[in-house]
Amino acid sequence: MSLILNIDTAAEKAHVSLAKDGLVLSSLFSESQKEHASFLQSAIQQLTKITGVQLSAVDAVAVTAGPGSYTGLRVGFASAKGLCYALKKPLITPGTLEVLTASAIQVSSDMDESVLLCPMIDARRMEIFTAIYKKSLETYLAPSSMILDKLSFEKELTKNKILFFGTGSDKWKAVCTHTNALFAVVDILPDAMSKYSNMLYLQKHYTELAYSEPFYLKEFQTVIKK
Repeated sequence: MSLILNIDTAAEKAHVSLAKDGLVLSSLFSESQKEHASFLQSAIQQLTKITGVQLSAVDAVAVTAGPGSYTGLRVGFASAKGLCYALKKPLITPGTLEVLTASAIQVSSDMDESVLLCPMIDARRMEIFTAIYKKSLETYLAPSSMILDKLSFEKELTKNKILFFGTGSDKWKAVCTHTNALFAVVDILPDAMSKYSNMLYLQKHYTELAYSEPFYLKEFQTVIKK
C-alpha cells in the first residue's frame, strides 16, 4: 500500500493531491500561476483536514521535476524537499513532460497505438519545452527546448501521426499544416500523476534529497531594464 502526496506547480495551473495506491483521495487546484506559492502550503493543510490523513502518515512526496516555470518549479521543490526532510520520507520527482503525456493517454485511451504523443510546455515567444513519447511512455524524442517554425517535427510527421498538446501547442497549431498533426487540450491530471508517482514508488525510484533540483532544460534568464 502507498499513500503519496503529489505536488504540481510546474505550469500555469497547479494542484496538490493525496492518493492511496495511485487512486486520488482528494485534490485541490490553483488556476493562477502567480498564486502558486501562497496556494501550496494552505492547500496541503486543507487536504489533511478533508481526508483525515496526517502528513506523518504519507509514504512519499512526489513533485513534478520540470521542465516548466522557473518560479513554479522552485516553489514545488522547496515545499516537497522541506516535507521530506521533516517527515523523513522519500522524494519522487516525475518529469513534467512524462506526467503531461500520461494525462493525455488517460483522456485519449481509445487512441491508436501507433500515434506518437508530443507534450508542449510554453516557454514564451515561439519557444517550447517538448519531447515525443510512444503510448507506452517509451521515449521517442528526448526532452529539449525548441524554437518552433514551420519545419519543426517535419521528419517525425512524415512517418507518424503525432498528437500535440499542452500549453505550448496552440502556437504550434497556428503554424503547422501537416495532415499527420493532431491536437488536443490536455492539462496535468491528478489521477494521471498519482498513478505515475505510485509506479515510481513501487519501483523505489527515489531522488536523493541532498542533490535534488528541478529539471530546467535551459538557464533562467532575467530581463534587465535600461
